[in-house]
Amino acid sequence: MRFIDEAKIKIIAGHGGRGCVSFRREKFVPRGGPDGGDGGKGGSVVFVSSSNLSTLQDFRFKRSYQAENGQPGSGRNKAGRDGEDIEVLIPVGTVIKDAETNEIVFDFAEEGQRWTAAKGGRGGKGNTHFVTAVFQAPKFAQPGEEGETRELFLELKLLADVSLIGYPNAGKSTLISRMSAAHPKIADYPFTTLTPNLGVVKVADFKSFVVADIPGLIEGAHKGAGLGHKFLKHIERTRITVHLLDGTHLLDFTTLPDDEPGASAKKGAKELHRLYLAIRKELELYNPELGEKDEVIVINKADLFIGQPKFLADVKTEWRKLLEKDLKKTGRTLLPKEPFSISCASGEGIHEIIHVLWEKLSS
Repeated sequence: MRFIDEAKIKIIAGHGGRGCVSFRREKFVPRGGPDGGDGGKGGSVVFVSSSNLSTLQDFRFKRSYQAENGQPGSGRNKAGRDGEDIEVLIPVGTVIKDAETNEIVFDFAEEGQRWTAAKGGRGGKGNTHFVTAVFQAPKFAQPGEEGETRELFLELKLLADVSLIGYPNAGKSTLISRMSAAHPKIADYPFTTLTPNLGVVKVADFKSFVVADIPGLIEGAHKGAGLGHKFLKHIERTRITVHLLDGTHLLDFTTLPDDEPGASAKKGAKELHRLYLAIRKELELYNPELGEKDEVIVINKADLFIGQPKFLADVKTEWRKLLEKDLKKTGRTLLPKEPFSISCASGEGIHEIIHVLWEKLSS
């Protein structure tokens, strides 16, 4: 199934039934008079959130939803039947906006929420309602009212506790496959992940959290470069972001001659810091609130440095110094072992990351 997270639709509530113009005429009944019944109410369009849906795929093919009209009234004071409401199922996490003003009109953040998006028109009154002492035989009735019509924009924002962000090929898809039972497409070329993937991470019996793998970000993502800006909205609902950095960016620095002890590690740390800040900038340009989310910083592909453990340790030490300077502005403090180092290939450090995330989510 193709992942669809945006859709524009038109909804039309039912027209109210017209009132009836009728007069009572019965043999042996000397007094007749108006007996026109009222029209039925038009049906409404109601949205209902459901966790059984995961995309807006259905709205790709059906873009118009119309409720049933109310039936007209009839003689003998018989009211017309009300039009039936229609229920439109949407995934939990869908935000509905007015297509003209782009104003958010409802946010479905929980299972089973209901919202009447378009109310049906009232049924017209029959001529019995217009009898007065001086006007005994009204020959008119009310027409039914029109139902509401509106165009809406639907936007799905995934509900997850943790989001994995970083450059393409940083190893996010491999990490989610290691942490959960998710099976995203994994390959050695950029932008393998074209749509977000969700996975449930089991920590212990009856303890779990949901993690989302967000397609790779690049510089300029907030303006539409790459795939980033299309899926940045899925980070907005998550509580924690795991910022994953690709350890292969350090390989060039392992062969540099050290002009002074630790010089190559400092240069490698500066490069990781530059890449880290570039992605942070994209998040903040898209939505400043994304830059304030709780974050865990991780270097992937630590298995590349099995023969050079000191180099990786020095890079982490130097990078921590750079991070601490930046984070003083935000008030956030680093965890004792942050930035963490893991290997999605071998599984090294992944259980530790799961434990750290669970502690943050539980606090």
